Amino acid sequence: SRQGFYIIFCLLLLTTAGKLYAQQDAQLSQYMFNPIYITPAAAGGEGVSRFTALHRSQWLGYESSAGGKGAPTSQLISFTSPIHKIHSGFGSYILHDKLGNLNNLHIQAMYAYHLGIGESKLSFGLKLGAVAQTVDGGEYEYIQNDDPNIIEGKETQVRPDIGMGIMYRAEKFYGGIGVNHLTNATFDFGKSGVRNALERHMNFTAGYFYDLNFDLQINPTVLVKTDFNEYSFDLGAVATYRNTMWGGLSFRQSEALNVILGYALLKDKSLKLGYSIDIVLVDKQAKSGSSHELMLTYDLPVSPGSGKKIVRTPRYRH
Repeated sequence: SRQGFYIIFCLLLLTTAGKLYAQQDAQLSQYMFNPIYITPAAAGGEGVSRFTALHRSQWLGYESSAGGKGAPTSQLISFTSPIHKIHSGFGSYILHDKLGNLNNLHIQAMYAYHLGIGESKLSFGLKLGAVAQTVDGGEYEYIQNDDPNIIEGKETQVRPDIGMGIMYRAEKFYGGIGVNHLTNATFDFGKSGVRNALERHMNFTAGYFYDLNFDLQINPTVLVKTDFNEYSFDLGAVATYRNTMWGGLSFRQSEALNVILGYALLKDKSLKLGYSIDIVLVDKQAKSGSSHELMLTYDLPVSPGSGKKIVRTPRYRH
């Protein structure tokens, strides 16, 4: 039981010297509730079929110096389900990430195989999909109007995308690694002097579930993100009361303090609503003061003909 605390503590020591890297993948404050976005090995690992919808408005109200579309927004729709007969899981998501005049659309499907090791589970996952990138050249202000690499109007390119990961779950501890963009796709929009590469990224997450008493549980978590040159981390803790309401704090390195809240609806608590607000602490002069994230999840009823009785655990509960 103390092993989980020890691993998370070691991660904190390793991340104290990290630097913030350029954002390519969308960042989520409620990452602890969206494990398939971190690693495909999490697909189906929670034992329930779940739909998730999330919207994030980052640095709400921010505008570029030219008055253009500057503040990032992200929308995520995902589904994950176990396949009990073959000890596996399936997952998929569609992510739309808008960064100023640049739009990224990710469509991903994933498969995970779950290997039982005593009371624990080791999962291996593969993710296949595509990324469509669209740039609106007409929204930019160019210094040299005769530059041959100027993109006029909207241009879109689609590239294949592959990811993989591994995840370990025990009774109280979990840890997972996911590697994205193994194809290292490049978008040039038909211009020889343009190269917008989708760099490889690796995400690592870990968490521990500690029961303070019968009604209250604390879940400390950590997320480390790297592009293999520099890295950043998120560190947080969420308290859940009677599996009905939750609240917590998370700190994102070199940027913001995140407040996380949520409540479970319906008699069986299958419908859940989560919200987070990020309060910018660093570089306030260059960013708007806050970001907002709204999340809705729904767990499908367990089918009587599945052949197994599903015992829901507090893994990623919210």
